Amino acid sequence: MRFFPATADSTALDRAAAYPADGPITALTAERIHEELGANQFRPEWVWLAEDENGHVLARALWWGRADSERPIALDCLQVRSAVADPVALATGLLEAGQAAFGTRPLYNLSLPADWSSRAELSEAVAWRREAGLRTGLSREIQRLRYEWTPAAGLPEAGGRLTFREGSDEEFLEAFVRVSADSLDQATRDELRTMSARQLAEEDVKFYLDCPGERSWWRLAELSDGTLAGLAVPSATPYNRNVGYLGVVPEQRGKGLIDEILAEITRFHAAAGTERITATTDTTNLPMAAAFDRANYEVTEIRMVLEAPGAP
Repeated sequence: MRFFPATADSTALDRAAAYPADGPITALTAERIHEELGANQFRPEWVWLAEDENGHVLARALWWGRADSERPIALDCLQVRSAVADPVALATGLLEAGQAAFGTRPLYNLSLPADWSSRAELSEAVAWRREAGLRTGLSREIQRLRYEWTPAAGLPEAGGRLTFREGSDEEFLEAFVRVSADSLDQATRDELRTMSARQLAEEDVKFYLDCPGERSWWRLAELSDGTLAGLAVPSATPYNRNVGYLGVVPEQRGKGLIDEILAEITRFHAAAGTERITATTDTTNLPMAAAFDRANYEVTEIRMVLEAPGAP
C-alpha cells in the first residue's frame, strides 16, 4: 500500500477530488474541494491518498486549515472504499503518514446527523473512524451540538439586567479566567487538568484573536452596579458569523443571565445583516443547550471531535 500527498504527481489532486462517495457519511463534493483549494484552506500537501499496487485509490484524507495556517488544523474528511476488508488498518496507515509529514496530530471533525447513533450503517462508519483516530493518538472524544440561527427565527429579547461595554485585553483575560471556573464545557475541563486557568485564558484569547471575527466586537457583561457578570465574544468562521465564546462568572450563574449574553451576540450579528449564525456546545452542557433552544437556535448536526490529549 502506498500513502502519498496530492503533490506526488500531476493527477493526484484530480483523483482525490473525483474519489467516489460510497459510504453513509456525507462526503465533500469535487466542487467543494476545489473551492477550498482556491481559498487556500485545503492544500495539495494536506490531501493524502492510499493507493494499492494496481494504482487504485482506496482511501483519502483531507486536512483543513485557515488561509494563513502554517499547518493543518483539522482532518475534515476521511474515507475508505466500502470494499476494503479492514478499513481501520488502512485509515490508520493513511492518518499516520499524514501526521508524520505535518509533525502534528490535527483534530478530526466528524459531522453527523442528530440520529446517527440509532442508525446501524452510520454507527459502523463512525466506529472504524473512531478506532483509526484512537490508534493515531486522537484519543479524546467530545460530541458537540451544532446550532444555527437565521432571521426567520426572530430576534431574542434584549433583556435589560445587563449592560455591555468594550474592555481592555487584561480585563478580557481576567474574564476568561473567571468564567472557566466550574465550566461544563468538556474541553475547558480537560485543559484545566493540565494547565492553570490563566494559561487556558491566554490560549483562548489568542484563539479568538486569530479567528476571522474582529477584536472590536468583544464585550464585557456587567450588572447595573458595574459588577462583572460575564463576557460576550462574537466571532466568525471562514464561512459564517459565529456565536464564538460566552460565559457567566460562577457567582452569577443560575439567574438566566446567559440568555441576555446570547441575545446580545445574536442581535449584534443580526444588526450587521448576517443571514446565518452558527454555534456549538457540548452535548453534556445542558444549560447552554437550553439557552440556545430558548433563543430559537436549531440543532443542525452533531459534531464528533477526536483530538490528542493536551492539544490546544
